[in-house]
Amino acid sequence: MNDEQAGPERGAGPERSADEPEPKGIDLARRALEEARAAAKASGKAVGQGRASRGPLRPKRRRRGWSGPGPDDRDPQTLGSLAQSLSKQRGWSAHASEGTVMGSWARVVGDDIASHAQPTTLRDGILHVSAESTAWATQLRMMQSQILAKIAAAVGHGVVKELRITGPTAPSWRKGERHIRGRGPRDTYG
Repeated sequence: MNDEQAGPERGAGPERSADEPEPKGIDLARRALEEARAAAKASGKAVGQGRASRGPLRPKRRRRGWSGPGPDDRDPQTLGSLAQSLSKQRGWSAHASEGTVMGSWARVVGDDIASHAQPTTLRDGILHVSAESTAWATQLRMMQSQILAKIAAAVGHGVVKELRITGPTAPSWRKGERHIRGRGPRDTYG
């Protein structure tokens, strides 16, 4: 066979002259792509659309091309609002509110109270607060309704239902398992 007969039999597409070298590498890939596009166009298929012609992989877009002057769900969101919506979706709102009471105690109740009393535990709506002195414990017991109102304003109603305020604990003189009942140590030091 000679070169003129070999070309049409192989079905390589357009005929090339005898002095043209056979395409290699990228030229061969371009020729194959052009032939595939021509065959697809001849059969009536969309050509050159890339992923858009496949349909389900492309995300749905809104009719408007830009967000405009009003708020839109595509506008940038603050990290705090995203975290709040995530905690609502996952059911973490109660735990986040409890964490706010414990972690932001000074901001919630004020610096004056926070410098003299610290929250210790929060379980079942009961917040245990430890005061630095018995005088402060008494003062906080009298201010209990105001403190509950401040907490409710900061984290929401129902998170803290009751306060249990305790003063400082005295040292224990009980040592070991065995002890004698009585009033405890008295002026016996000398």
